[in-house]
Amino acid sequence: MCGIWALFGSDECLSVQCLSAMKIAHRGPDAFRFENVNGFTNCCFGFHRLAVVDQLYGMQPIRVKKFPYLWLCYNGEIYNFKQLQKQFGFDFQTLVDGEVILHLYNRGGIEQTASMLDGVFAFILLDTANRKVFLARDTYGVRPLFKVLTDDGFLGVCSEAKGLINLKHSTSLCSKVEPFLPGHYEVLDLKPSGKVASVELVKFHSCKDEPLHVGCDTVEALPSAGFDLETVKSNIRILFENAVRKRLMAHRRIGCLLSGGLDSSLVAAVLLKLMKEINVNYPLQTFAIGMENSPDLLAARKVAAHIGSEHHEVILNTEEGIQAIEEVIFSLETYDITTIRASIGMYLVSKYIRKKTDSVVIFSGEGSDELTQGYIYFHKAPSPEEAAEESERLLKELYLFDVLRADRTTAAHGLELRVPFLDHRFTSYYLSLPAELRIPKNGIEKYLLRLSFEDSNLLPKEILWRPKEAFSDGIASVKKSWFSILQDYIDQQVDDLLLEKAAEKYPFNPPKTKESYYYRQIFEKHYSGRSSWLPHYWMPRWVKATDPSARTLKHYKSDTQE
Repeated sequence: MCGIWALFGSDECLSVQCLSAMKIAHRGPDAFRFENVNGFTNCCFGFHRLAVVDQLYGMQPIRVKKFPYLWLCYNGEIYNFKQLQKQFGFDFQTLVDGEVILHLYNRGGIEQTASMLDGVFAFILLDTANRKVFLARDTYGVRPLFKVLTDDGFLGVCSEAKGLINLKHSTSLCSKVEPFLPGHYEVLDLKPSGKVASVELVKFHSCKDEPLHVGCDTVEALPSAGFDLETVKSNIRILFENAVRKRLMAHRRIGCLLSGGLDSSLVAAVLLKLMKEINVNYPLQTFAIGMENSPDLLAARKVAAHIGSEHHEVILNTEEGIQAIEEVIFSLETYDITTIRASIGMYLVSKYIRKKTDSVVIFSGEGSDELTQGYIYFHKAPSPEEAAEESERLLKELYLFDVLRADRTTAAHGLELRVPFLDHRFTSYYLSLPAELRIPKNGIEKYLLRLSFEDSNLLPKEILWRPKEAFSDGIASVKKSWFSILQDYIDQQVDDLLLEKAAEKYPFNPPKTKESYYYRQIFEKHYSGRSSWLPHYWMPRWVKATDPSARTLKHYKSDTQE
């Protein structure tokens, strides 16, 4: 996990512009480099490094003797770089996984490069010989990327929007900062002046398509095909274990977030099993956050005892959670209600990990709810086909919601996030299954995923079949959920009259509640006029919901209810 930043065709002094690069310093606390591009005095790269692999030669932009005309700045991990090196006979100069991007590009161009990478990534590749700039981002946008391109060809690119919004340019302040779309690459021509012109934006991978890099995976072919239940369950186990295994690539200590829900518990259990198999010489640290005796804390304690992890609990108090709201919104760059609620706990547990432990590479369960239909409202889907469509929609929008939350809350504290449920191979297989197999059954969401691990003894039965609990609610008590606590506090902060006039003040995505008004005010304080970054609020479908919390839906049952 790093912070990348680059400018092409800047009219302003680069030493002034580079102050913007310091806005993302939290993403790479180990080192910083600012480098001008030879022959293009108004083009430069900025890089904040979190050293996870090749601590000696891992600084960026990456340049190698074989391709002196290529410059690469990337944020991410390429899990199949060794397999690609072996398959194509690449001669690496460093131990950095991202070096493979240079070799792939030289061999087959940008389309093959983006399609063959098994991992999470956002990158800027400059080819001065052919005067091209390339931008690319992984399928689900696990690694963030923002850009601004003015009419006269000034380009700014950054891991987070906050590194672009204060850039100066001769025509105006750079206003149209926007997220770069996941699963896409863009080709831009580099003019002698250092300015650029966009040539094409190409979608190189969809979540349903089997990735091109399957042949360069540690599990090349599944032992059996077909959709009979036993085969499907076996394939789910094989591919999920493979997804966790490939993410063990790290020279820093690995830890795992553990809420005690199905997703994080499965990740932690499989992770610990695989760490033992390869004789990792330290115990797995797991981390839970919640108020005293909250459902998440109790469940996580059970899981940690079962798998044998070194477990840490962070006790959340109401005041601390409320005090964190503004810094959380600043980190997130969103005003989405459910994203902010769920981020507070994750932000504070990440803060604890950075301050109190030496774990840096953090595994988590993001992506499972979207992929395996884990949200409570999937019980109300009119048909399996509509449920399948909704699942795909949620996956495509992850970069606006859960993946955004998971990246920003961990990156704010210099941690690197790993999310095995969003493995390209695992997700494409799961989405290829008949729609009927993937829906909730017997009143239980994620039924197929649970069933697949039922005989594995990885988790206690009551955890494997524990009902869905929204992260923002599970950290509080059953009697009073986190969203109720937040609303009670905010009710005193926002006047009724302000809410009545909310649509006039904020015509785009107007706040409908005092809570959303409060969040919007803070967002506008830091990112005035950027409300289009959030196209719509996250809300459940097929139900008349006025609040995104699972606890407001009729199907919800807490652990203490019979």
